[in-house]
Amino acid sequence: MGSGVNAGARLDRLPVGRFHYRIFWLVGAGMFFDGYDLYVAGSVLAATISSKFSTLPQNLQFISLTFVGMTIGAFVTGFLGDWFGRRFTYQINLLIFGLASLAAAFAQNMEQLIFCRFVQGLGLGAEIVVGYSTLTEFVPPASRGRWLSFMALLVVAGFPVTSVVAYFVIPAFGWRPMFVIAGVGALWVWYLRKSMPESPRWLESKGRLEEADKELAAIEAEAAKDGPLPPPAEQAGTARQVSAWSLLHAPLLQRLLVGCWVLITINTLIFGFVIFLPQFFLRQGLTITQSFGYTAVLAVASIVGCAVGAFTSDFVGRRWSIIGASVVTVIAGVVYASFNAASDPAIVLSVGFVLIVAIYVQTAILLGVYTPELFPTEIRLRANGICNTLGRLATVFSPFVVGYLMQTYQLPGVVALMVGLVIVQIIVVWAWGVEPSRKGLEEVAG
Repeated sequence: MGSGVNAGARLDRLPVGRFHYRIFWLVGAGMFFDGYDLYVAGSVLAATISSKFSTLPQNLQFISLTFVGMTIGAFVTGFLGDWFGRRFTYQINLLIFGLASLAAAFAQNMEQLIFCRFVQGLGLGAEIVVGYSTLTEFVPPASRGRWLSFMALLVVAGFPVTSVVAYFVIPAFGWRPMFVIAGVGALWVWYLRKSMPESPRWLESKGRLEEADKELAAIEAEAAKDGPLPPPAEQAGTARQVSAWSLLHAPLLQRLLVGCWVLITINTLIFGFVIFLPQFFLRQGLTITQSFGYTAVLAVASIVGCAVGAFTSDFVGRRWSIIGASVVTVIAGVVYASFNAASDPAIVLSVGFVLIVAIYVQTAILLGVYTPELFPTEIRLRANGICNTLGRLATVFSPFVVGYLMQTYQLPGVVALMVGLVIVQIIVVWAWGVEPSRKGLEEVAG
């Protein structure tokens, strides 16, 4: 940003050290509890319906309003984050999410729990938008893909952690402590994050140069404790100011379309396919115990996929990692739909493992790395919020579409939908996708 502070170059030249790890864990802790609470619904709703606290229609309303809240939260927080700052918006989201989680633990009836869940959804949707975008603005270009992919790994880790905690807690203490854990964890991170700096890139983009320089000086002093710092690169010149209206014109319009489509696709893959795996297995003749066993094996693949994404995003590049994982998804998906879990268990598990790995390579890169990098600092959160809003809308409608396809065309119909979305994703990323790997954010924006 060419106004004298040179925030981007000063941040990008810092050697990886204690400052980066501190920022990663301050942001990552909140993201972990976001993932934990996102996946807590399955265990909690099973407990509420078995105890007659809820009915099936109420459970469906609980799920639906969660995604509605996340959609609204993703959209609104994009504007708040660009107007009021990353740190301020992140803290507000955590406070909303944490207090709503504690309130949910004391809900007296299902109607109150559904309302609390909607408010939680506002914070959950917001956290995803602000978290990835904030970390993007602090970590160096050479390893930015790894940092952000490992952040996605923390979010995905919420799934197995929630399952393990629910296994021990709910039978002994009921479902309410699950929300207490989420609320206390979020408020604890909210307290720790008071020491988190505001993004100097954002401060500079707002013309708050003195504050940006002060934050940078403090960051550089912390980084210098690990050794001498190299000099920053010279400023490239004065960057043109970018407004939200720029999203309606090339080249940002194409980037916005790329971001929207890839998030629609990956959210549909996760919430229209991955979470339906137990039901798919039951329909193919497995027992519920076998179904959960198969799902547990494939859940391990989600962690592996995020780790692979962390490796390839920097070494292969974002664009070709996305295209490569998409091609594997198409091939493995077609093969997967051709076999039956009851009659061909080894093939279904092995091909399914490859399929889930490929899906979560895309999850790590598309949600955590690629989309926030596509846009200039001035409008990064708004653009990312719009992309996530459309992605979240896909989670509202995809279960109904998948339910219809499963009923009418069985598993091949569901896989055909997924394959079609991924093929369009390959075309869009190949035609309009940019390659941010190992480039400063200002260079990508230019």
